[in-house]
Amino acid sequence: MDPATGLDQIGDVCIAAGRILSLHGGIADFAPNKILDATGCIVVPGLIDLSVRLGEPGHEHEGMLESELAAAVAGGVTSVVCPPDTDPVLDEPGLVEMLKFRAEKLHQSRVFPLGALTRALKGEALTEMVELTEAGCVGFSQAEVPLANTQVLLRALQYAATFGYTVWLRPQELHLGKGVAASGAMATRLGLSGVSVAAETIALHTIFELVRATGARVHLCRISSAAGVALVGRAKAEGLGVTCDVSINSLHLTDVDIGYFDSRMRLNPPLRQQRDRDAIRQGLADGTIDALVSDHAPVDEDAKTLPFAEAEPGATGLELLLGLACKWGSDSPGGLMRALAVLTSEPARVLGDALGSLQASAGRLVKGGVADICVFDPDCSWMVEPAALRSQGKHTPFSGHALPVRVRWTLVGGQVAYEAAP
Repeated sequence: MDPATGLDQIGDVCIAAGRILSLHGGIADFAPNKILDATGCIVVPGLIDLSVRLGEPGHEHEGMLESELAAAVAGGVTSVVCPPDTDPVLDEPGLVEMLKFRAEKLHQSRVFPLGALTRALKGEALTEMVELTEAGCVGFSQAEVPLANTQVLLRALQYAATFGYTVWLRPQELHLGKGVAASGAMATRLGLSGVSVAAETIALHTIFELVRATGARVHLCRISSAAGVALVGRAKAEGLGVTCDVSINSLHLTDVDIGYFDSRMRLNPPLRQQRDRDAIRQGLADGTIDALVSDHAPVDEDAKTLPFAEAEPGATGLELLLGLACKWGSDSPGGLMRALAVLTSEPARVLGDALGSLQASAGRLVKGGVADICVFDPDCSWMVEPAALRSQGKHTPFSGHALPVRVRWTLVGGQVAYEAAP
């Protein structure tokens, strides 16, 4: 199955030298040295996750890169985009090159870093975007650090527009976005500081005005509200150069799931009300929202087992992304094909020419294309058990949930990067 071309058929896939030779059955003189028996499985393009924290630079002593990329291929994810809020921040070409080098040595998922938009993410001086792009950055971001100075954001968008770079922004107004739960009856009842929808919509209005003024391309990260989805829809209808994604957490959960101060539900952006979740599900189905992301942010035990308001926000999600997408797809008008599109061809379109030589085949199954492939069993459900996850972050809001599909193999560049136990 390939959402980009509408391909949906039974047949063999032949691979050699890291590329797809055929999608329509055997080749007369093709003698494979390895055969994967995918009977009953579905073969799709490798997933592309636009929001993954890898823990490096900053946690090399914990082996974070190895564990998180192992989690990625176990989830069928062959390409990950990581934000720049590492330690130190990705604002120097040398740091980006080091990260890319370490990732390539592991021969697992491909890593596409975002460079810092401003030095040390302080919102003051712009980084050297040209040098960071040459080092391997696919865009520029402030990660979770809002820009207080609109003049700096204007200059950043002007600079990015000049060179055709994409700026990745999570819309959040600095002073309204400091709470720990979404404003509403649940936050009030629990006595938690709230983050109003206005924190997102005010930031969106500002971004759209600046996009109109500069012509810059902006990718909006992890939209969380019905009002935000509506504003994005209007901006797209106007023809502004914006795309957006949403987290698997916001797609499936609401603030009611916080329950009795469950710190696994301490997330950024915070879980909102059911009407927001319904609008997000509809927006993902109709194309207003372009991509679905895991929002993978591993948090260690000490930082999570604290009172809700003090716990570090974040959850592991790489290994759950495909299952949660298919679970949504089973209830969505677009079905499985749309669920796969928002994980493959759509995120590839968001990245565009930043993919370089991979652009022609990323997120697609095409003859001659790079063989980044996920093979999954659509009839093999599994229970999410945190201890069994490969990520070093064991905390997930979906602990104990049953997911409907299981990854059997993941191929990166034609090589088997992951094979499920029999």
